[in-house]
Amino acid sequence: MSGGQRVNGEYNEKPLDIHVHDVNGKHATMTATPEELEVIEDAHNVHDVEMDDAEKNRLLRRIDLAIIPYAALLYLLSFLDRVNIGQAKLAGLMTDLKLTNNKYNIALTVFFVSYVAFEIPSNLALKVLHPRRWIAFIMICWSICMTLMGTVKTSGQLIAVRFLLGLFEGGLFPGLNFLLTCFYTREEQGKRIAIFFAGATLAGAFGGILAFGIRHMAGIGGYNGWRWIFILEGLLTFICAIPAYWLVQDFPATSKILSRGNDRAKWLHHLTISQGVTNAEMPFAWKHVRRAFADWRTYVYALMYIGIAQPFYSLSLFTPTIIAALGYKNAVANLLSTPPYVLGFITTLGTAYFSDRMRLRGPFIIFWMSVLIVGYIILITQDKPSVSYFAIFLSVAGVSPCISTAIVWVGNNFGPITTRATTMGVFFTMGNSAGIISSWVYPTTDSPRFFKGHGVAIGFAFMAIVCAIILMISNSRENARRDRIYGPVAADGNDNNPLRHDNKELMKRWGLEGMSRDEILDLGDRHPGYRYIL
Repeated sequence: MSGGQRVNGEYNEKPLDIHVHDVNGKHATMTATPEELEVIEDAHNVHDVEMDDAEKNRLLRRIDLAIIPYAALLYLLSFLDRVNIGQAKLAGLMTDLKLTNNKYNIALTVFFVSYVAFEIPSNLALKVLHPRRWIAFIMICWSICMTLMGTVKTSGQLIAVRFLLGLFEGGLFPGLNFLLTCFYTREEQGKRIAIFFAGATLAGAFGGILAFGIRHMAGIGGYNGWRWIFILEGLLTFICAIPAYWLVQDFPATSKILSRGNDRAKWLHHLTISQGVTNAEMPFAWKHVRRAFADWRTYVYALMYIGIAQPFYSLSLFTPTIIAALGYKNAVANLLSTPPYVLGFITTLGTAYFSDRMRLRGPFIIFWMSVLIVGYIILITQDKPSVSYFAIFLSVAGVSPCISTAIVWVGNNFGPITTRATTMGVFFTMGNSAGIISSWVYPTTDSPRFFKGHGVAIGFAFMAIVCAIILMISNSRENARRDRIYGPVAADGNDNNPLRHDNKELMKRWGLEGMSRDEILDLGDRHPGYRYIL
């Protein structure tokens, strides 16, 4: 097809703008090529794009292999570069730069200030420049910042480079998270986002091992060991950033992994019949943004996430310091910070499997945050090193699964797409702001028991549990109300599939007679056939 674009079966010479939205609710437009527009139309043709289970699993495996391993690697590197300052602290950073506790905490804080501020602009750039270009660019930029951090001479230089590091890293987590939600239905997202996020727990594990080995390079090139931690890990990120242009996938409508035969149209149809992405083509509307801000659940989900993120960041930044305060030598403390995060990796993946299988999120968050609280209580009440070290295992194992579970939960329960994107924007911004709080609650003057830091973490964890309980009760009551009025929904979701809006029997059942497809899509999670995940 050439020369024009097909719109409702007719060709139009005038370029057509497609409205798109990022995870933070921002609006952008992209000009669709004739081929892309034709594929999007084909995805709505139910008869031409149906898949059996074998074909769906074949495409799912291909997408998984193309996206998940590399995305997990990128986030591992991102988190490693974010928190390795905690390892460098034990390797001479404080002494060489003559850092006071206050200046060290400022260096931690400025990262999260720029990180949070850049999330929304970065996702706009992701849409305009395409994921593969933008992700490669920000990775190269932050890897350079990471490497240069190994050459700083003053506290001011350290603070400045940490600010730039947060600026460029800020686009990776929300950007890749949003990309994952574009490729998978809500039933498929849990395990994938957990594997992606598990890179953070592996960063905690590998960070300790790498720091233990790298710090023994002290003296090489006239650099102390902590400088080599920054330099080598920055160079590692740079090497892994080079193939990002070819390995990061663009959105489903243009991704090369769906270019065989009719695969793209089939997968877009598969996404369309899932309630989680059913509103993707709706034009931007401010009423959907206002709906997110007017929904009290937005703030409860965000409060729950900050309650999870605060102890998570505290542990990520200060586990080596806490272990060293138990009486272990600094080098040994680097090494001993590894095993707890291996356990955290296991609990993250295990929780994702059972959470998807049971279609439950809240109970897992409540359970694991309770485990976290037990760990912190032991840290506060016991001073025996072996017992306290066991408590760190409990704390890391408890908090690690809750991050990805919370992300999947909030993404599962909001629509239309702009409402969900706005809600997730608030969710991520508040959650990552927890890093600012975490940077200030573990002063070395509180060593070795750190009563204040542990107490603050317990308070935030308790808040997360309360929020999860409130959300479960609210979601359960609303589901029961809809079941009572309209009856239960079919397991395959086809009885509330908006593509079947011309089915008069279904429209009568849901009380939607006379409504157009766009009006039905506009309902989002208010659709009578929508059921919330608990």
